[in-house]
Amino acid sequence: MPPMADAVFADFIRRIRAGDDAAAEELVRLFEPVIRREVRVRIEDDRLNRAFDSVDVCQSVLASFFVRAASGDYDLERPEQLVGLLVTMARNKLASKARQEHRLRRDNRRLATTDPADLDELRDPQPSPSDVLSRRELLERVRASLTEEERKIADLRSQGLAWKEVAEQMGGNEQARRMQFSRGMERVSREFGLEGLN
Repeated sequence: MPPMADAVFADFIRRIRAGDDAAAEELVRLFEPVIRREVRVRIEDDRLNRAFDSVDVCQSVLASFFVRAASGDYDLERPEQLVGLLVTMARNKLASKARQEHRLRRDNRRLATTDPADLDELRDPQPSPSDVLSRRELLERVRASLTEEERKIADLRSQGLAWKEVAEQMGGNEQARRMQFSRGMERVSREFGLEGLN
């Protein structure tokens, strides 16, 4: 990612939290190659390459990131933190997918062999209108699954309020509100298959 001043990065994150499509497209353009490279480097079993590829993992990571960022789940102050978060999410999702494949005891030899590099050439690097729409729909469904208090926390966090400010507005202390929200997001993440990503 090109260097970004703190104020510019803070505005970038604010725009992502607000659901700005241009910011989301910029994030995909800047960070999708980093995520996919991390996944390709870490897939050690060629049979797993035939079961899923870096695009699958990347889309899952980005979906989770957009939902949780829009809900104010992440405190990111520098681009390096964002890179670290996305790479960690990719590693966790890859490990989760690998465990799932092994649990299913799939005979990966039955799957057609396709070089993942061939798939990269076919994919348009820009999100399609349906990608943008599905991101919004997922966010709406996630928000609807939160409790009323959890949605209020998400709204305050998406406005950029710190946890201390959230607690001041809603009552209680910042640690309790953070844990309440974290548990709610974990519950909803499991419900929508976004778990294991952070």
